[in-house]
Amino acid sequence: MEVAKIPSMEKREYDQLINEEHVCRIAFKGDKYPYVAPFVYVFDGRFMYFLSTKYGKKIEFFREDPHVSVEVERYASDLSSYRFVTLRGRLVEVFDPEEKRAVRKEFVDLIRKKNLSRNVLLALGHSPDDPLDSIIKEERSIIWKLVDVEKIVGLKDGEKI
Repeated sequence: MEVAKIPSMEKREYDQLINEEHVCRIAFKGDKYPYVAPFVYVFDGRFMYFLSTKYGKKIEFFREDPHVSVEVERYASDLSSYRFVTLRGRLVEVFDPEEKRAVRKEFVDLIRKKNLSRNVLLALGHSPDDPLDSIIKEERSIIWKLVDVEKIVGLKDGEKI
């Protein structure tokens, strides 16, 4: 019996998936085991950006080793169709004031466009009662950018989602 292989995605397909989704998982090198955490992200067509709270194990693991794997997925609830892409690269903290402001604005636009719950603000270092523009005006979170992507693996079933 021959093992069936999951078809690979082309670059345009995984770029489209990354562009259309907004939640991913990042795997950090942990102590004994990898440490995986969910993140909301924005994608500018070239880089993925993440807002991270300034506390938690992810900060410690990022400082110890910024090499990560990022996974974005989309699937039907019954798994009849699915797509996922994994990118291996390195996170860097963004310090440029103009780039930081532009990225923070992209997060505000994402929240509005996708009509996300205000509870997402907690994951970004803010209270759900804060005005959305506080993400732009206040630096309660760190901005990371995925760079030096060494490998991208995108897989899909044969169906369109």
